[in-house]
Amino acid sequence: MSDTIAAVATATGVGSVAIVRVSGDEALAIAEKITKKTSFIPRHAHLCTLYDTNDELIDEAILIWFKAPNSFTTEEIVEFQCHGGTIVAEKILETVLDYGARLAEPGEFTRRAFLGGRIDLTEAEAIAKLIEAKSEDAAKILARQMKGELKKFVDDMREKLLRAVAFAEVTIDYAEEDLPEDMLENMAHQLEEIEREIERIVSSSERRRGLIEGFKVAIIGKPNVGKSSLLNALLNYERAIVSEIAGTTRDTIEEQIRIGSHLVRIVDTAGIRESADAIEKIGIERSVAAIEQSDIVIAMFDASRPWDEEDEKILLLIERYMNEKEMIVALNKTDLPQMLDTEKIEPFKPLRLSRENKGEQIVSALEKRLSRMAQGDELLLISSRQIEAVKRAKEAVAEAKTPLLTGELEIFTFHLTEAISAISSISKPVDFNDIMDKMFGEFCLGK
Repeated sequence: MSDTIAAVATATGVGSVAIVRVSGDEALAIAEKITKKTSFIPRHAHLCTLYDTNDELIDEAILIWFKAPNSFTTEEIVEFQCHGGTIVAEKILETVLDYGARLAEPGEFTRRAFLGGRIDLTEAEAIAKLIEAKSEDAAKILARQMKGELKKFVDDMREKLLRAVAFAEVTIDYAEEDLPEDMLENMAHQLEEIEREIERIVSSSERRRGLIEGFKVAIIGKPNVGKSSLLNALLNYERAIVSEIAGTTRDTIEEQIRIGSHLVRIVDTAGIRESADAIEKIGIERSVAAIEQSDIVIAMFDASRPWDEEDEKILLLIERYMNEKEMIVALNKTDLPQMLDTEKIEPFKPLRLSRENKGEQIVSALEKRLSRMAQGDELLLISSRQIEAVKRAKEAVAEAKTPLLTGELEIFTFHLTEAISAISSISKPVDFNDIMDKMFGEFCLGK
């Protein structure tokens, strides 16, 4: 990291202020050349005139110097706060590069902050997600993670696993010493607690993942039930083609809307039925996949047509996913003569929709479910990488239980070190010297 990097830190476009950030050993020297000044106070705003390499005026800007290691990257950082727009900022950046800096790679400032020990991987991921946050709830969760909430969970879990490994190592290597008789029993109890805690975190994170990524809602039903007209009603414009011809929608259509403080991705699926049409069959397969990927499913039935095999297929899908997904069952076209026997769907308390009220009713139902899903202050894993790491740790802990009970402590410690590596990968690689620290810190050995 000896080279000096630079980039425009603000979004492209017209604005009142733009920021050019420079980080590295030569940052201050470059600032002195551009401003023709030689004296700066760390963390003070300096009004400076900026010049290019030909001594031509660029702009009058605010310069702030962050002296190493008290900066985001732990390196020398200089920020130029200039007038907004693209031209001035790009000219400053060009001059900085002319004086020896190079253009930063995507995410390089944050990578240097991680390598310099300013932040760990949990905080780095939170920064990246916060930039793309799609709701107020997401911003709050990510702000907590930037303050070290997930890091604390990882450190606590790692500490518990290290203690268990240390106990096992002591039992193996120092069996002749005076060790607690109930050690194995205590370790088994600790592993069960760890499993329960991990399962709770993973379950909560998967259930509430939409807080970060945006919740996904799939509209399902047989052909011509009114899925596309519902999508149009929710969007308040004619996004999907509406026709009396069954199978008009042959592929999934996805659009985004905001409901309350939540970003919601609405997926209008192809009608689910038996079809010999190759294209339509692909669309139906994608519809089922959309259900599996969704957080909420809106299952629609047509009140103006008799119950048939296609309705039965939708009912089977509801029953299949009702314990995994939030379900909204809707009876559409209730303003037409009623032909549908609703006995099979009445247990799901279906909403009764008409041409006039369908959008409002569905939005209200979605708001209630989104509010319920957003509730809770539990820790949230914000990426697939974090969830998979915690799952690997849980699997390794589960595999360690059998050799613990049979006294095969070498195999037990092997599985637990796998768990430690997995959980530690969320924030930083593990140092197995910590195991030795635990061994000699918890026991009076070699007395």
